[in-house]
Amino acid sequence: MRLIPVLLLLFLAGCGSPAYALRGSAGVTVQTTALRPDPRPCTDQFVTYSLDHVTAVQDGVVEMFEANGAGVAVGDLDGDGDLDLLFGNHDGPDSLFWNEGGLAFRRQDFSTGKTRDVKLVDVDGDGRLDVVLTRSTGALNYFHNQGDGEFSRLTLPGVSAPAYALNWADLDGDGDLDLVTGSYDAGLLTDRGNEYIVGSGHRGIVYYENRAGRFLPQSLATEAQALSILFPDLNGDGQPDILVGNDFNVPDMVWLRAGDGWTPAEPLVSTTHSTMSLDQGDINNDGQMEIFAADMKPYPGEATGAWMPMMEAMMEGMVQEQMAADRQIMENTLLMAGEDDLYWNLAPDWGVHGTGWTWTSKFGDLDNDGYLDLYAVNGMIEKEIFAHLDGHELVEKNQVFRNAHGMRFEAMPGWELGSLGSGRGMTMADLDEDGDLDIVVNNLRGPAQLFENRLCPMGGSLEIELIWNGSANTKAIGAQLLLQSGVGTLRRDVRVGSGYLSGDPPRVHIGVPADTVLDSLEIIWPDGERTILDELQQGVLITVVRGAAMSKSNKD
Repeated sequence: MRLIPVLLLLFLAGCGSPAYALRGSAGVTVQTTALRPDPRPCTDQFVTYSLDHVTAVQDGVVEMFEANGAGVAVGDLDGDGDLDLLFGNHDGPDSLFWNEGGLAFRRQDFSTGKTRDVKLVDVDGDGRLDVVLTRSTGALNYFHNQGDGEFSRLTLPGVSAPAYALNWADLDGDGDLDLVTGSYDAGLLTDRGNEYIVGSGHRGIVYYENRAGRFLPQSLATEAQALSILFPDLNGDGQPDILVGNDFNVPDMVWLRAGDGWTPAEPLVSTTHSTMSLDQGDINNDGQMEIFAADMKPYPGEATGAWMPMMEAMMEGMVQEQMAADRQIMENTLLMAGEDDLYWNLAPDWGVHGTGWTWTSKFGDLDNDGYLDLYAVNGMIEKEIFAHLDGHELVEKNQVFRNAHGMRFEAMPGWELGSLGSGRGMTMADLDEDGDLDIVVNNLRGPAQLFENRLCPMGGSLEIELIWNGSANTKAIGAQLLLQSGVGTLRRDVRVGSGYLSGDPPRVHIGVPADTVLDSLEIIWPDGERTILDELQQGVLITVVRGAAMSKSNKD
């Protein structure tokens, strides 16, 4: 690995103006753009907006796996610097919301619906984010971004296995993005019938190695109930591993990178029973990533009467001896690495083992105090399981938790994020460029919601965007960011997606407490090279560009 030190002297001469001096740049340049703090007085609450998108079902009656709803993703699709939104739908068109600044959006129909997973990713390395969707039937659709606000539907050569959940990263270290897909066998069998059993082939978990734009499949598992795929480094070798969260009683699956192949492993001492969502983040600022997996368990103070018929049905037929021997537990898990190279569940100690019927849960520093908070979206609608409830709906409040300085999570009902909207997909991003994270949720059978962050911040923030010219991985997916500060090492990563069927922006937000000294920001690029930025200040978007810019002809 080579070390590329960079000295960054920030003097904000104007929004968007470069302001830096370089030391030993080796092809790295830095630009800064001032963030725009909201001039209005803070309210210490989020403000809720309804968006013109409803993930609908036919006649409003939610059949079994229609209950799964759809995801949402965020990213700059038109290159104007603002983060756009794409919502999946079931019985209706998907919705693309073009961000026109100041939380104003222009909506347009995007695709045909029946969508599950939503990811925005630069598939072909031309510098523009493309769209990759999965359908309720297991089909995978790729929409190439033409750069003019239009998308052309293409194929991914070699990709043919039924896909419900998916994610992207450079898993073999060759500089381009590989793909992992997971089938959801119960749902696909319901939608496609016996044809799914006899005609699918390669269903389960499939790793696709990207070879110059053609994808070579490798079957990792022949069956799956996959709802979330994550790429943590579980053994500390600096390479991403594969973690698949499975629904029902199918155990979660792990593969560690071993040479040119993948080796199954079980480093997780406990896993959720019905994993809906996976995310990773450094919640105690020690430089080590923790993993949160969401399941179904009533949150403290929730009336459990509505749950009982479902819980009794799930427990029926389960033998106590089997339950005692099983590492799966019917509650959330917060997995922390121990000295024995195993990951141990500390969710009860941190107060987050029960957050409701949770679909997506994600980490994000919502109050800019330097510690990652946690948000979980909840609710369930299904005509058989909850036939005894009005509208067949288990109505629950979403749950938000403030990170108490790396010691535990504390519920924050006063933040006004307890929506009753039956959320499914969810993502976080600074949509108005004011330096804090906003939240977007794709609800089932109700309008999508945008939660504007109006908390009184504990500090400021940095936002970092990486551009890797000359690489097929133009957004540097998989890069690690380590901010050395007065509250420890704040570690973040650049990824395509996390949570439940949803996508994350390649622009990374790092909250920083007020008056905290920022020593340096170290960027570990996916190929192991390192860039260091010194003498940092808060309140800026830092764009780090590696390599020479491509000409327009090369981009096209």
